[in-house]
Amino acid sequence: MLVPFENLAENSKIWIYQSDRILNEVEQKIIIENTESFLIEWTAHGNALQAGIQIFHDQFIVIGVNEAVNEASGCSIDKSVNHIRELGKALNIDMLQRSKIAFKNHGTIHVIDFPEIKKAIAEGLISKDTEVFNNAITTKLDMKSSWVQPAAESWVKRYF
Repeated sequence: MLVPFENLAENSKIWIYQSDRILNEVEQKIIIENTESFLIEWTAHGNALQAGIQIFHDQFIVIGVNEAVNEASGCSIDKSVNHIRELGKALNIDMLQRSKIAFKNHGTIHVIDFPEIKKAIAEGLISKDTEVFNNAITTKLDMKSSWVQPAAESWVKRYF
């Protein structure tokens, strides 16, 4: 059951898929259209899931499910991950790489491998004030409060 992402309840469960690069308009349109078609049919144990999709910062695909209506099951979550995997293959985009960190530097989003964090700090790409994305958040409400944080207030602070 597809709904606009902005209409999902604040406590809706979310999954953030970070693209390894900025998505162009055509890619974003394909991702939205294909994923909306998937969400229309998405179920958990035969029950329709109230779900939506939105792309943020031209790089983050966010799928949300209002679990107050029906909860996503392990199998339904696996189906959504497989959908994203297949879509990524078709578009030659890696959206499932969890070993990368995204951060903003002078308004531009950069994606680097975790082992490069110390080097990025040493080179001044990441400072204590740099905005870092926490893609491990789990609710739509968390997006407002803790998705993007200054590095000094995020999990990156241990590297300073």
